[in-house]
Amino acid sequence: MNVLYYYLIGFIIVWIVALLLKNKPYIDIDGIMIMLKTDKLRNIINKIANISPNFWKRFLNLLMPLGVILIVVMVWSVIYSLQIMFNQPTVSLILPGVDIPGSPIYIPFATGLIALATVLIIHEGGHGVVAAAEKIDIDSVGLILLGIIPGAFVEPNEKQLSEANSISKIRVFFAGPMANVILCIIALVISMGIGGFIASEHIYTTDGMEISSVVSGSPAEGVLADGMVIKSINNKTTSTTPEYMNALNGLHIGDRINIVTDKGEYNLTLSSSPSNSSKAYIGIRTKGHEIVTQQAKAKYGEVIPAVLPTLSEIFSLIYILNFAVGTFNLLPMKPLDGGLILEEVLNMRVTPQRRKEFNDTLNKYTRIFPMAVRCWISRRFNSLLNVLARYNLSEERAGTIMRMITTFFIVILIILIGYGTIPGILKML
Repeated sequence: MNVLYYYLIGFIIVWIVALLLKNKPYIDIDGIMIMLKTDKLRNIINKIANISPNFWKRFLNLLMPLGVILIVVMVWSVIYSLQIMFNQPTVSLILPGVDIPGSPIYIPFATGLIALATVLIIHEGGHGVVAAAEKIDIDSVGLILLGIIPGAFVEPNEKQLSEANSISKIRVFFAGPMANVILCIIALVISMGIGGFIASEHIYTTDGMEISSVVSGSPAEGVLADGMVIKSINNKTTSTTPEYMNALNGLHIGDRINIVTDKGEYNLTLSSSPSNSSKAYIGIRTKGHEIVTQQAKAKYGEVIPAVLPTLSEIFSLIYILNFAVGTFNLLPMKPLDGGLILEEVLNMRVTPQRRKEFNDTLNKYTRIFPMAVRCWISRRFNSLLNVLARYNLSEERAGTIMRMITTFFIVILIILIGYGTIPGILKML
């Protein structure tokens, strides 16, 4: 059965259970939104925040400049994606276990769910910890299902959040995406470490290319299957990745090719790629079929070589998904964190007292630099404050600008996701 149908069945079951339990205090249904609330996670968040509230504030102060850079990068990336989407779609929905034709990425089901869980936990946990460090109460914590879109939430006390100063609010908004970025960096380092260990210790050798996914609606569907090991294509051996890529070079749309696997010999006709109509397309995703070397068996036994590929895949996915979700949330559109940050900046008032607070904080964090560098930074920072002070916007004007920017990015994302995802999903149905 198509994996999409399993997701649909799962969501229907969740909605039925939620409706049956709607009178319970921990279940909240509002329109197409289901919220599962708990107090236990709130207590954990408060304990983490209370370890050192000042540390969390200072840590976010250091991360916010990187966050600003990522906002600029994301704005440029989304606009640039419009220019290249007809040649290579760059935006797609991600569902673990679902290989959407034309999608630039495929997330395996089990390891993908583990990685996705880290995204939700670290993102919402980041918001919650910094909110608690800012002495803003957490009203509720839990899981959310918006229609068919799952997620998690940390709900700071709305009144206390609105009364907090601008810098405190901006820290809270930045906390989620920057927590994802930090976890992304940690996972990348671990993944590289595992990869380096595998390479240096010669843990594996390969004897072909293992099919990790067969794309629905592709030439390979109904012919090849997950787990098959490709030994050759058109009499060209494919024992390693370079050999496999060499065998694919020179193939054309409409070619009838011969594929030899460990399960038998198969023939299929190539079609055009959903992401690039000029390229030939089989419709499979592959990875090297790894065999543990005798040297590794003698040195490390059976268990370590058996778990290393799964660990490597999990940390690679944690890196990819945390980077993707963290940076996406920095887009300056509501209700994303980047939109909340921009809205707060537009509504910010640069009073003499606030200017002094800003400069005192800046001096505290730049004292490690030489005086000439500190003066240069201070001049540039105060020039920015002068611009903000000169163009103080009314709340109504700031709201209008925010709605225009949000609408602009929503339209772009609808175009990008629609072009990169909908044709592929239709091929799957």
